[in-house]
Amino acid sequence: MLLSRVADALYWISRYLERAENTARVTDVAVDLGLGRATALDGGAIGRLYGSLGFQGNDADEPHPSLADAAFFDVANRNSVIACITAARENARQVREEISSDMWEQLNELYLRLRQIREDGEWTGRTHYLSRSVIEGIHLFQGITDATMAHGEGWQYLQVGRFLERASATAALLDLFLSDDSQPGRSAALDQAEWVGLLRSCSALEAYCRHYTAVVRPERVAEFLLLSAEFPRSVRFAAASLESALLAAARSSGRRAGGRVERLAGRLHASLDYGQVDEILSEDPHAYLAGITRQCSLVHAALQQTYMTYSIESALPA
Repeated sequence: MLLSRVADALYWISRYLERAENTARVTDVAVDLGLGRATALDGGAIGRLYGSLGFQGNDADEPHPSLADAAFFDVANRNSVIACITAARENARQVREEISSDMWEQLNELYLRLRQIREDGEWTGRTHYLSRSVIEGIHLFQGITDATMAHGEGWQYLQVGRFLERASATAALLDLFLSDDSQPGRSAALDQAEWVGLLRSCSALEAYCRHYTAVVRPERVAEFLLLSAEFPRSVRFAAASLESALLAAARSSGRRAGGRVERLAGRLHASLDYGQVDEILSEDPHAYLAGITRQCSLVHAALQQTYMTYSIESALPA
């Protein structure tokens, strides 16, 4: 059974890296959507994408690169790429004995590379290059983790962190699109471009086109990102992987599976397994997606209480 501090650090390594990847991808798409457009910063898909990361423009004339710079390098914002990678590296440093040397070297290299890019200041206008460097660095870390770390209790906490963060982020992003009332005068082409942008923000465009067609429809996008059992960035896939990792972690630690955290994760998974997109969209999609985000928060709180901040008395045998 892992020490609670080790479980906590491993869990947060994955959460922070997943958050950094999400921020990098969303920022890349938002900048791309804004190129050559006179769209106000606070409106349309661009504003929603930045808003999902906690970055808001105060001035409609504020240039997109200033927000992109903040999304990557604002250390005061916990959702920025550099803040997330710095926090992940600090957690990894505290549990060097539990992770492989290759994992530490890759994460440390990504951290140092990002700092160097920031200091050189040569990335401006090359948001795609920067975002790809971050995403590929995180994917490489995940691949090294799967190849060099024993798939025991510690590895399961890494999976829990990754998929809990992913389920919450995808639901929150989709909520911003489904809850937005269509603005008068917007062309169908612009609407379609925005939904394509949402799919690209989740690396889902190609998978969506293979599953459906190249015609992008809001109800199909919602169904794919919410209820696909096969696409790895859908909420349903993330919830299933989260439940599986929690059950495996419980078995590995010698705890009895079926505690509060496993029940909450199972309930989240079941609600998505039996969800129907037409019912979700015809009733209140905002309430449904807000409910998913709330359930993710409850899983996080129960996980912390069960595995990371429990009292010593509760861990002693009866």
